[in-house]
Amino acid sequence: MAEPSNAVFLSYASQDAAAAQRICEALRAAGVEVWFDQSELRGGDAWDQQIRNEIRDCALFIPIISAHSQARLEGYFRREWRLAADRTHDMAEEKAFLVPVVIDETSEQDASVPGNFRDRQWTRLPAGETSPAFIERISRLLTPTAVLPRRENRSSTTPVRQGLDAPRHASDARSWTKKASLAIAVLAVFGVGYIALTKFASSNRAANGAQTAALTDASIPTSNAIPAKSVAVLPFADMSEKHDQEYFSDGLAEELLDLLAQVPDLRVPGRTSSFSFKGKSDDIQTIAQKLRVAYVLEGSVRKSGNTARVTVQLIRADNGYHVWSKSFDRDFTDIFKVQEEVATAVVEALKAKLGPTQAAPHRTSNTEAYNQFLLGRQFHDRGNLDDLRRAVEAYRHAVVLDPNYAAAYAALSMAELYLADATGDADGLKRAEVSAEKAVALAPEEADGYAARGYLRDDINWDWVGAQSDLEKALALDPGNSVVQGRYGNLLSKLGRLTDGNAAYRKAIDLDPLSTSSWMSLSFNFMYDRDFIAAGAGLRRTLEIQPDNIYALSGLGTLQLLEGKAVEALATFSSIKVEAFRLTSIAMAEHTLGHAQNSQQALDKAVATLADDSADQIAQAYAWRGEKDKAFEWLDRAYQRRDGGLSGIKIDPLLANLRTDPRFAALLRKMKLPE
Repeated sequence: MAEPSNAVFLSYASQDAAAAQRICEALRAAGVEVWFDQSELRGGDAWDQQIRNEIRDCALFIPIISAHSQARLEGYFRREWRLAADRTHDMAEEKAFLVPVVIDETSEQDASVPGNFRDRQWTRLPAGETSPAFIERISRLLTPTAVLPRRENRSSTTPVRQGLDAPRHASDARSWTKKASLAIAVLAVFGVGYIALTKFASSNRAANGAQTAALTDASIPTSNAIPAKSVAVLPFADMSEKHDQEYFSDGLAEELLDLLAQVPDLRVPGRTSSFSFKGKSDDIQTIAQKLRVAYVLEGSVRKSGNTARVTVQLIRADNGYHVWSKSFDRDFTDIFKVQEEVATAVVEALKAKLGPTQAAPHRTSNTEAYNQFLLGRQFHDRGNLDDLRRAVEAYRHAVVLDPNYAAAYAALSMAELYLADATGDADGLKRAEVSAEKAVALAPEEADGYAARGYLRDDINWDWVGAQSDLEKALALDPGNSVVQGRYGNLLSKLGRLTDGNAAYRKAIDLDPLSTSSWMSLSFNFMYDRDFIAAGAGLRRTLEIQPDNIYALSGLGTLQLLEGKAVEALATFSSIKVEAFRLTSIAMAEHTLGHAQNSQQALDKAVATLADDSADQIAQAYAWRGEKDKAFEWLDRAYQRRDGGLSGIKIDPLLANLRTDPRFAALLRKMKLPE
């Protein structure tokens, strides 16, 4: 056989010529060679042989699938499809040769196509409107070397609510999880972003020029370049006599991290990444390599009564040289001054440019209020229900001591939200909204209040316009905040703006490179967009960072299910210990395998034990099984309960076969989502 060319062969029913033309023009504009037959009258020996030659020699074959192609079970394009299918049998190694594209709502499960078309990743391009992600994918497949390309990092902004990392720093990739009973479990891995139990865990680059591992639509490129002006702030050691001041030492380190992250000329990895080394034996050089930084700041705190000794040292990672070190013996009332002195010394040592308005981000003149604020953070991070209650109490104490403490009101808002969601307390949700409004009113130029209110508007009120306004304001005020960037990515994705959502997640990853929530959020977006290769790469990266992450495991099982690997999906789902993730997923996998009794048994158990908390997941199972009436019944139940997982309905691939039903569009309208 002749060596394949770099041409892409477009095959389509004549009624789909306009859509095919759009795809052709988009590919050609990107420099891709396309063989595009615009003849209505195909036939004749010479023409037939040319078609055969083109299909034999082309690099990629794109069959365009639609209601028109399904209606015509005969036709020249059907012969082209058979020729392409035959080539894949003869050339088994050409796994990427077939790139099926669906241009309407035709279901992959019901489509009339050659069998091996189903073994490939399908892409949806409505009416042939071609996305940048698809162009990148085609360009990648045409690259002779299967090497994952590297990309330059772009400027970034803010954070993600660690949908799967430490509280307070996680992207709430929560589109696909359950809310209440799992909320506490998610807190442990999600960060303060909300107990964003996304269906599988769910719930990118920095303005400072960060060079970190970041998923692109095509790959996970890693830059070897480490910015000279980059520093990781490690958690400070508690050296107090009773070792009972960990909340204070961690809080001080985190405040320093937040302060340094505001320096526009300095790259500072986020809390999730830096604090992931707590209690581990990694040396400075290893930590710096993993975080892609040139310097590491570490320290210790010895607190006794109202005084504290803070010792800090800045270390150059490549040679272990101590660039700067100092001890501060101060009264607790001077702790903000200590933070500012340390931040200024670090900036000067790295010859970065300190902005004119840098200040401690969570300042209060009341030292006990600040102490309660730090205690609240510590309780919140622990991720269990009792400590979540303690976090709410501590934050409330802080605002009683200082009624103008905006940062404490913002933190209180998020803690009240998570607690209310975990306990089904409707009044708690209202209190969370009041606290967020108070935070914005007290400090209209601080990001925390807008970040909290924006999340509430998104997650609880489905006020997409208000949420976008708040999160964009938070990003403008604090462009180095990975948590907000992640929340922003989640919002954009829920609205169906996957490309923009991906860009936000990449920024979050650059800001916080070891944040499993950011990696998973990006992976789920690729899954939604049916870019299964990139989705799998992102999930593998998540599991490299945190091998026992149940959300990533659940996501992996779902990816396997969507890829048609039901046996593997069942094994993955069965390994998940949390019942709320396991039962409905097993019901779907068993259904795909044709095990009707096993599927029904798992789903019946889910309905009996999880109905109050997992209506959206039960709806997914019914939708996957093709039981549309039941699916809509449970979607309506989720709507009535304002189930947080329902907010991802627009992009949920497990609900794909419901999208042509008028009831689906009606539900989107009720939720104020664009159709």
